[in-house]
Amino acid sequence: MAKPNNASVRGFEVIDAIKSAVEKVCPGVVSCADILAIAARDSVVILGGPSWDVKVGRRDSTTASFSGANNNIPPPPSGLANLTSLFAAQGLSQKDMVALSGAHTIGLARCTNFRAHVYNDTNIDGAFARTRQSGCPPTSGSSDNNLASLDLQTPTVFENNYYKNLVCKKGLVHSDQELFNGGSTDAQVQSYVSNQSAFFADFLTGMIKMGDATPLTGSNR
Repeated sequence: MAKPNNASVRGFEVIDAIKSAVEKVCPGVVSCADILAIAARDSVVILGGPSWDVKVGRRDSTTASFSGANNNIPPPPSGLANLTSLFAAQGLSQKDMVALSGAHTIGLARCTNFRAHVYNDTNIDGAFARTRQSGCPPTSGSSDNNLASLDLQTPTVFENNYYKNLVCKKGLVHSDQELFNGGSTDAQVQSYVSNQSAFFADFLTGMIKMGDATPLTGSNR
């Protein structure tokens, strides 16, 4: 699996179960790509977030690009410039990037992906860093796969606490805290702290744009 998601991507069995159920009713019509996009929307809604109309008609690819994933998925140590560049390569603006990063209001990260941030970075709340260090020793080893919530307060609720954490220097991963670190995205992060509706509106706009990023449809290859 590509390095940024190695040992981190989970839940494929859920997609397999949905695909199996759909195939029984409507064989050979609905792609796994569409199922994944719809499941992402429904997960956000179930956890309290906004809904949007998912465009369907994607065709599953018969191959996967290992190098493409490694080169295009932002790695945890990314700085703001690299994050902005990688999102721009997919047709997504810096505004889209900040809004889509709010998905980290739910989910988990592996120790190996936040170790350097909680031990070496200075733009992090000291008490928060110590809390996360307790489950993530400073050296690589069997603890690499230990998990921590990306949002310490409400890890299973989709809201704007992710941005509140960043303003308090409690972003779990270096690339998250980069969004509020004296740079060009600080103001947008701050705006979402005080206006959750604005975050929701920009998030669904970003999700639709991301879903439009060169999907396979019809006979396209």
